[in-house]
Amino acid sequence: MRPFLFLDAVRLRTSRARCASLISAFLLVASASCANPRAEAAIAQELNDAATEISAVKGDVAQLQSDLDSLRQVVAKQDTVISRLVEVTHVPR
Repeated sequence: MRPFLFLDAVRLRTSRARCASLISAFLLVASASCANPRAEAAIAQELNDAATEISAVKGDVAQLQSDLDSLRQVVAKQDTVISRLVEVTHVPR
């Protein structure tokens, strides 16, 4: 009968270990879920600030794209003017 007692002791130890690990996991999750409201508010404010900055950057990129398109038009117009001057003056390229 001694082998059965040994097996019962091993089962008891493993079940205690499982129970201890489950309890520690539960306590870890419970402590993590109790967040500080001030910390959550600060994080929400930081996210709002980041969203505002991102939209400002998008506006800046749109303005830069508009400026670039305008400069391309100016360069195209100057190229056309230079080409016409070359044709009128018969200067070789």
